Amino acid sequence: MNQPLTYRDAGVDIDAGDALVDAIKPLAAATKRPGVMGAIGGFGGLFDLKAAGYDDPLLVSATDGVGTKLKIAFETGEHRTIGQDLVAMCVNDLVVQGAEPLFFLDYMATSKLRPEHAADVIAGIAEACSLAGCALIGGETAELPGFYQPGEYDLAGFAVGAVERDRLLPKLDAIVPGDFVIGMPSSGLHSNGFSLVRRIVEETELAFDDSSPFQPDLTLGEALLTPTRIYTRELIATLKQTTGIKALCHITGGGLIENIPRILPAEVSAVLDLKGFTIPPIFNWLAKEGPVSETEMARTFNCGIGMVAICDAHESKTIEALLSDQGVSAQKIGQLSPQDDHETGKRVSIAGLFDGR
Repeated sequence: MNQPLTYRDAGVDIDAGDALVDAIKPLAAATKRPGVMGAIGGFGGLFDLKAAGYDDPLLVSATDGVGTKLKIAFETGEHRTIGQDLVAMCVNDLVVQGAEPLFFLDYMATSKLRPEHAADVIAGIAEACSLAGCALIGGETAELPGFYQPGEYDLAGFAVGAVERDRLLPKLDAIVPGDFVIGMPSSGLHSNGFSLVRRIVEETELAFDDSSPFQPDLTLGEALLTPTRIYTRELIATLKQTTGIKALCHITGGGLIENIPRILPAEVSAVLDLKGFTIPPIFNWLAKEGPVSETEMARTFNCGIGMVAICDAHESKTIEALLSDQGVSAQKIGQLSPQDDHETGKRVSIAGLFDGR
């Protein structure tokens, strides 16, 4: 006679999932902020915008993942920093519209739940939510037997923020030729271009536990897993002190070349000069080892610039000083010019990326 089957026999362990939820609850509680209602474990998260202090708010939402950077986490067994990548990729997309991140939800899917890996990932998510000033109010962990390779998982994040209607960015009508472009340093690769990074690492035949050729105090895996910088608290504080920022741009997939035009009116282009900007050694290493052309580097990676601001030339020093007060070493990296109709599709030109470095 056949033995009765259970869900666990099919590869899904409900008890392990329940135990993980119990482990997450104190992590989520530590991220509580004004506006949060209820606790984790219900069918939905609640948030009170009035309690958060908004009068005439617009809601802004963003969703993203970590991409193939996860593959390096799998191979090295280092899972905690991935949580910050997930949060950063979402909340940085909110703040460029002037929005303060309010709450965050995560989705983790795997073939078989490994509670120790999941706990590390979610602990990293909770820490990053605290850095970003938003609350972790819910999420989902799904076991999908046979769907993912053993030991692997996928992550998605969902963030919601709010901005008062009259403070929404970008201010496209105000952006004109002559405006300055201000760059803010990245922490490294952030979470884009890792399919190319992994291909280059394969070509060099380096192992992830080898010493990093561009950061010898770390292994290659540790250097590549440097988490994405979160800019939200610093930028929100700056935006409260000035109306001089006309636009912000998160440099993600597509690099400098593809992202900056997203915040510019059609009749304006950006001319960048990076000779005075310190580019982290990892980008020089990738360009050399690939080899990868300057154009391909600039349309794949952030090249050391994780966030960009557009402002009036007369406001730039004030804005740089305000950002410096918040711990962000921003500097001018270019200027806007009239779009040349003859340069079809070319909206960003860059000088000094790797010349003479």
